[in-house]
Amino acid sequence: MLRCYITDRRQVGGLEPLFGFIARALEIGVELIQIREKDLSARELAAFTRRVLALPNPHRSLVVLNERVDVALACGAHGAHLPGNRVAPAQLRPILPERFILGVSCHTREELFRAQEEDADYTFIGPVFRPLSKEDSREPLGIEGLRVAAAGLQIPSFALGGITPETMAVCAQAGVPSVAGISLFQRRLLAE
Repeated sequence: MLRCYITDRRQVGGLEPLFGFIARALEIGVELIQIREKDLSARELAAFTRRVLALPNPHRSLVVLNERVDVALACGAHGAHLPGNRVAPAQLRPILPERFILGVSCHTREELFRAQEEDADYTFIGPVFRPLSKEDSREPLGIEGLRVAAAGLQIPSFALGGITPETMAVCAQAGVPSVAGISLFQRRLLAE
């Protein structure tokens, strides 16, 4: 099972506590860390990302930035995560390093397969359940909706939205063996 920790400094009391959470995630081998601090300036985000990339990373976890391809490139991050209403990953590939990864947020089966066709490396699909960390007006997919949406997808997809340690296995049984979240990590797995 692949895990993606999505950051939210407001839930943990600021950048310094968040830095500690990320260090712990790297230490235990969370496979993908998405720095999702949307309201930081490019300078602040770059400075924080460089600090994160300088941390010990014994499991070779990947660090991606939410939406900021430019800052990710400038800092040497492993990739970027794009919103659903974005430039197609295939359009960005000519200007990116070969191993730079691009993820895409998706909410429907059509969006998942479009992201795959447009050369995304991975997708998020959700919300599967009601999100624990923010308001979301979309109707949750539920486990059956998750199963139907991801059936036949050839790239990794992470179940997102209301995921708990108890529901991780259920998502895997539905055909999505990878999970992403904010609260899953900050309130549970990394807070221990």
